[in-house]
Amino acid sequence: MASPESLETWLSRLVAAPAERIELGLARVDAVHDRLGRPRPAPIVITVGGTNGKGSTVAFLAAMLRAAGYRVGSYTSPHLFRFNERIVVDGAEAADASIIDAFRRIDAARGDTRLTFFEYATLAAFLMFAEADLDVAVLEVGLGGRLDAVNLVDAAVAIVTTVDLDHQHHLGDTRDAIAIEKAGIFRAGRPAIVAESEPPSSLLAEIARIGAHPLRLGQEYRIDVDREDWHWIGAGTSLRLPHPGLRAPVQHYNAAAAIAALMALRDRLHVPFRALRIGLAEASVRGRLEVFPGAVETVLDVGHNPQAAQVLADWLRRHPRRTRAVFSALADKDIAGIVEPLLPRVTHWHFCGLDATTRGLPAAAVRERVGALVGDDQCSLHADPPAALAAAQAGAAAGERVLAFGSFFLVSALGPALNQGAAPAN
Repeated sequence: MASPESLETWLSRLVAAPAERIELGLARVDAVHDRLGRPRPAPIVITVGGTNGKGSTVAFLAAMLRAAGYRVGSYTSPHLFRFNERIVVDGAEAADASIIDAFRRIDAARGDTRLTFFEYATLAAFLMFAEADLDVAVLEVGLGGRLDAVNLVDAAVAIVTTVDLDHQHHLGDTRDAIAIEKAGIFRAGRPAIVAESEPPSSLLAEIARIGAHPLRLGQEYRIDVDREDWHWIGAGTSLRLPHPGLRAPVQHYNAAAAIAALMALRDRLHVPFRALRIGLAEASVRGRLEVFPGAVETVLDVGHNPQAAQVLADWLRRHPRRTRAVFSALADKDIAGIVEPLLPRVTHWHFCGLDATTRGLPAAAVRERVGALVGDDQCSLHADPPAALAAAQAGAAAGERVLAFGSFFLVSALGPALNQGAAPAN
């Protein structure tokens, strides 16, 4: 019998694996999936890919389906505070013991086949979901789509939320190239939800090549947003709905994509209007415009690419208040491109290092990457996110705001300290 091991021990071991020597592709993880008996997460699988908005779309789908009485599993990545956040069954995070058991089974099945951290996590989710008697599994793509481990499973419906520049070293340097990778989650003869009104032409061309059925924002479905409510129009119906509980206007588009997917499945799933309304109100995702009220309002957001930064800038414009920013990002990100949209909305920048990952940068390197966009008198440097947050909050006057953003690692470092104080307002 194997000696007792903690989940932290397992995760440390998996993170330390030399993933850089493992080629991209599904062959290795597919072989291990086969040795495990090809567990299918649920009779109905919905896969969500895209550059931004994936986690929120998953949250809307899970909340709406659970409100309709279905037993739902959701798989997302990365996590903020605990690995268990990634694997949720019927609203409850997976227990350590269940995850460890799945890891042991994967380890026994893989033989000498090397797997990445994400591949272990995905196979663990498949095993746990397959044994949880689910009605529906909602799976978030980790990176790209075509070669992502989540793509081992054929989805009944797949969604691509947005396509923008991120992870270019893996996916390509243009929106068209990235779109082809993301379109890999679509399947012939099945609905392909496109949540952007102006997607790259290559995304639509790839949908046609695959033989999937496109359902596009602004074409097969559309939305109208008013002050009091909003309307989803498509599939021969018009729904008048309350605004999403999740902040930022972009959440209407994520919610609309979720509804389009459920409409496409209405021959297999009955999700009444009431469940849609409940799901809109109850869907929650940590670290997405998460507001902690106080004399100085603090906002956390995991936005880590130029498109997400533009969404943040738009929200700040709609909610004007003098704002200090706590910011850091990983070395492979377009740091200047992330900072630039927020320049008119931020009065002072608190750059900090990220030492929780080898991909992090020290504060001086972040400052160097921003260059002349931010003057020396407009920024200060700090060793780590907690130090930067403390300085920003000390420097802010009552009624002002501190926005901390730029990386999941940054939000993860700040969340526990903030959670000891006021609960988030959203």
